[in-house]
Amino acid sequence: MGCKIFIFVYLIISAYLFIQFFRYRRAVTDSKERLRKYNANTAWLSYGKMAYIDRGNGETVLSVHGIFGGYDQAYESAELFKDEYRIIAPSRFGYLGSDVYGDGSPEYQAKAYIELLDMPGIDSAFVLAASAGGTAAFRLALDYPERIKGLIFYSAAMPYKTKPVKYAEYAGPPAFVCNDYLMFVFKPLFKLLLGMDNKTVNEMLPLRERKEGVILDSKLTNVDMARNFGKYCVEDLKVPSLVFQPEDDRLSDYDKAVAGASRLPECTFVSFKNGGHLLEGHDNEIREAVCELCKK
Repeated sequence: MGCKIFIFVYLIISAYLFIQFFRYRRAVTDSKERLRKYNANTAWLSYGKMAYIDRGNGETVLSVHGIFGGYDQAYESAELFKDEYRIIAPSRFGYLGSDVYGDGSPEYQAKAYIELLDMPGIDSAFVLAASAGGTAAFRLALDYPERIKGLIFYSAAMPYKTKPVKYAEYAGPPAFVCNDYLMFVFKPLFKLLLGMDNKTVNEMLPLRERKEGVILDSKLTNVDMARNFGKYCVEDLKVPSLVFQPEDDRLSDYDKAVAGASRLPECTFVSFKNGGHLLEGHDNEIREAVCELCKK
């Protein structure tokens, strides 16, 4: 009986993996077509290339995406404002067509963004940062205060309230997770484990073109505010900030976000009971709050 059960389970798993293989191949093909439709630009900066989207008119919003992102995620994060603002949505280092500057640290990310803004002659911009992009946004505002008009954070990395006694040297998924097929196999668990719709996996493909960025974020970006706590004197920020943080976010600690945001001068903290890491269902509140910030 035990042998029969084992064979039955083996056949079920094999059939599932076989089916998922063909579904994953189709999903990767579809994702490449989806990316092609963005018609992303390539900027040749002093150190190499950066892929980006530049659309719209009005005040400029520089969108800084999170982990597993790219110019597509950056643009979608700011899409709510596409009819009223100019959206600059680049891929960060190691993501979708963007080279790495220096050691890839947040300081170099900030320098690269300034180079990107310089190309079309943009003197200053609002910065919208999602998730892991928060660290680079803080560096931008601290290192180039004259170039930043305001900060907008979506479930983003916040500074520590006090210097941490200990922290992880690597904060992110292991490199082997950056595999299209493996991620697709575990797609049904995405909602259960991370609280995000399973379709989010499709928006992360192809992972092979984002892998370098994911590892760089895990090694440097995600730990920088802990590792270099003294370099993030956010009390010195000269611009207003707007922080959106849902209580049910499984990827960002709500209490840490509240504590970190309390250090920011001129900060408006907007809390949601639900919405998860992607702030789902709150478009109207977000649009209204961002428009108020941009009027200041």
